Parts: sequence; C-alpha cells; structure tokens
Amino acid sequence: MANAEQYSWGDDCKAWFLLKEPKLTVIEEEMPPGTSELLHFHHKAQQLFYMLQGEAVMEIEGEFLDLKPSQSIHVAPGNPHRIRNSGAKTLRFLVISEPESHGDKEIVSDC
Repeated sequence: MANAEQYSWGDDCKAWFLLKEPKLTVIEEEMPPGTSELLHFHHKAQQLFYMLQGEAVMEIEGEFLDLKPSQSIHVAPGNPHRIRNSGAKTLRFLVISEPESHGDKEIVSDC
C-alpha cells in the first residue's frame, strides 16, 4: 500500500484508497481492537464490506451481524450502519462504494 493515499479516522483507525474515482472507491481499512464507527448512512452510496482479518460486528438498521474473514455484507443507500472491531486482533477489511461515499455521509448518532 506504499502508493495508496492514506488517512486516519476515529480512534487510531487507518484507511488507504486503493481506487479513488467519483463513481467507485475501494478502500482498505484497519481498526484496532475495541474501536467502532459512528452510526451513519449514505444518501447515494451503496457499500460492500469484505473482511480480510479479524472479527467484526456490523450493525445495519438495528440488526447486529458477526463477520469473519472472507465474509462480506452489502449496505444499501439510506440504511444506518456501523462496523465495530469486536475481537482481540486488528480488523482489516475492504470497503467498496458506488458512487464514492466521502461527502455522502450523515451521522445518525455518536453512541
């Protein structure tokens, strides 16, 4: 990922743009144990989360789903969601968004 644009978010979480186009983004993300996104939704973007390493809990519209490596989940536009690292190891996953999700995010809650 040496040639990928990197940014940080949340509590020591990191992300790398593997593809950054207005119609499609592919981001590899890394979350330390115990970290979580804020509950949010995207007005236009649909997203696919694909787990590479670690264990995650994905909350989508109040439902909680456990995700392990090689599993994925689709989040449709307008669905409130957040991912949490529920395991003891660093969580690594891909987020594929169509169209791009940055600038299309609305926070629902900070809880």
